[in-house]
Amino acid sequence: MGRVNLARVDERLIHGQVMVTLSQKSGVNSIFVVDEIVAKDKFMRDLYKSAGGRTGQKTIVITPEKAKFYWDEYKFKDYDCILITKTVSVIYDLVKHGLPMEELNIGGIAQKDPEKDLLVTKSVYLNKEDAIKLKDLNENYGVKDIYFQATPSAPKSSLKDVLKQFDL
Repeated sequence: MGRVNLARVDERLIHGQVMVTLSQKSGVNSIFVVDEIVAKDKFMRDLYKSAGGRTGQKTIVITPEKAKFYWDEYKFKDYDCILITKTVSVIYDLVKHGLPMEELNIGGIAQKDPEKDLLVTKSVYLNKEDAIKLKDLNENYGVKDIYFQATPSAPKSSLKDVLKQFDL
């Protein structure tokens, strides 16, 4: 049975030295990029597979529904992965579906709505809806370690500190 060693939300998905460093995490043998648009676009899918291949890890690019199916049917086989999505909503949906993960890194989320999105770290904008989802994952779905860190060398911000900004 495989497992999610690290889940990450980053709109850039696989990029530069961040993924090379993260992919060296103990026990990781693959990267799962879970994104509807990228998975359905052959050019983008091939591009991300190539970028992931530079880390030395097998890179699998799939839709959220395919990720659920792959977990339900095969428990990710023997893949101990870094699972990356562009949004908190996709991670939330996967965990609620039953994909177990204990560690979630929020790396980079751009501002979408200036009225609702709050800059919570140098590289992350979050709205209250996503903050509530992260709190729910932490309190009710076993995602024990949720933190905000753009790169492995950057300082970490805890979920607790970020939630204070939303009075949660």
